[in-house]
Amino acid sequence: MDILLWRHADAEEHAPGLDDLARKLTTKGQRQAAKVARWLDAWLPRDTRILVSPAQRARETAHALRRTHEVEPAIAPDATVADLLRTADWPRMKRPVLLVGHQPTLGQLAALLVSGREDSWPIRKGAVWWLSTSSGETLASVRTVIDPRLLD
Repeated sequence: MDILLWRHADAEEHAPGLDDLARKLTTKGQRQAAKVARWLDAWLPRDTRILVSPAQRARETAHALRRTHEVEPAIAPDATVADLLRTADWPRMKRPVLLVGHQPTLGQLAALLVSGREDSWPIRKGAVWWLSTSSGETLASVRTVIDPRLLD
């Protein structure tokens, strides 16, 4: 089964008085999201379930894909790896799942699924990690990693 981890694209810096969930994508982030969305649209199975953090920057990133998605509070910036696994229904899910979320949790999830232990793996802003596993396998393999800088 496939699980894809898409870190939100470049966003406004957190500033005093600015609600973290309200931070928007920068112009650079909008370009990053659009590039990666074009790539995803070409490769992502049509039946993929897309779950998005309620943070504005994650919703704007997902919106670039122009596919139906669900805003999921359980993958907000303060989510844990367990929250993401439960929300994705890993490994029991019946179709591919794309999580649009945040660091450090996405990197920790990638580390757990690939290596079997939670660690702090970096996922760049706007990047997608596509992980796959076959029935009966306990660890996922990295199918591909797409960084927006590679799509220029």
